[in-house]
Amino acid sequence: MSATEVHGNDAAESAGIARIDMKLEVIVIPVSDIDRAKAFYVRIGWRLNADRSPSDDFRLVQFTPPGSCCLVHFGKGVTPAAPGSARAFLVVSDIVAARNQLIAAGVEVGEFYHDGPEGRGDGLHPERLTYRSRALFSDPDGNVWQLQEVTNRLPGRVEPGATSFSSANDLASALLRAETAHGEHEKRTGQCDANWRDWYAAYMVAEQSGQNLPQ
Repeated sequence: MSATEVHGNDAAESAGIARIDMKLEVIVIPVSDIDRAKAFYVRIGWRLNADRSPSDDFRLVQFTPPGSCCLVHFGKGVTPAAPGSARAFLVVSDIVAARNQLIAAGVEVGEFYHDGPEGRGDGLHPERLTYRSRALFSDPDGNVWQLQEVTNRLPGRVEPGATSFSSANDLASALLRAETAHGEHEKRTGQCDANWRDWYAAYMVAEQSGQNLPQ
């Protein structure tokens, strides 16, 4: 069975649907011990937004992963799902740094592996291609979080006008990649580029939105 990849708004346009923004705001994970889960997510550096219990049969704890716009909820009376049954992805710009940070916080993180058309292999992707390098860790209940290194988006994954950087670390990583690419650009042209700022900006926007990178 072959898979068909849809780019941009092809699906909505083919169905004649007027687009309405629908931003993912919250995911819910099931846990058995609320305080234990809360302590775990505090320990790995997620921001605690709320912990409220308006009644004996309901308690809501809300966290935000660093750099994320999507919130994570768990608690009592929040979901009927079995504890440990959640699976979710966490996109990072530097998976080595992210894994090291989690290990420093006392979290057991699986070894790196990579996925792609050629199948699954051990270790980081040899070329560190975007979307390919991954690692897994779990919270105390067994809810699985998959780290995935994304350094630039494939075409159609991000709207061209929606370029943004969610954290200083993401911006710094993008600047470093632009600096490296610009060095290659100057080698090809054989001259110093006085307009490097404009070149950096064009490269970073194109990289994030999946457009052709400047040469």
